[in-house]
Amino acid sequence: MQFNLNGADVEVHSHPMSRLLDVLREELKLTGSKEGCGEGECGACTVLVDGEPVCSCLVPVAQVAGAQVVTIEGLGGDHPLQKLFMNEVGAQCGICTPGMIMAALTLPDNPTLDDVKTALAGNLCRCTGYSAIYRAVLKWKEAE
Repeated sequence: MQFNLNGADVEVHSHPMSRLLDVLREELKLTGSKEGCGEGECGACTVLVDGEPVCSCLVPVAQVAGAQVVTIEGLGGDHPLQKLFMNEVGAQCGICTPGMIMAALTLPDNPTLDDVKTALAGNLCRCTGYSAIYRAVLKWKEAE
């Protein structure tokens, strides 16, 4: 099965019903996407599929055949939002951070705080209390 991953075409040999999260982490060795709950409740495994945020723990790899998939690794480690998460202390334990960042990438220009809260509502954080995360996202969108 083939799809585009972080800008490069890849072919995987996993069972078509394997979870995308497992294929990313185990076959493709991209461990940035985290498994928090395995049930689509926490958002730690969020990736973009054709520009839309999805919980990769719920998606069979067959569903992304021919699609464009972007993981946190696809940002290269120097994305301005990643830096702001660190500067604003929006990342503590780090489990939710990749999913939060990937979900935030889908925000429109000039979002309000309510827009940010809505966009990240499917991503749970047990450490920060969200204020620093929201601050980082809003500063990133202001600077864009």
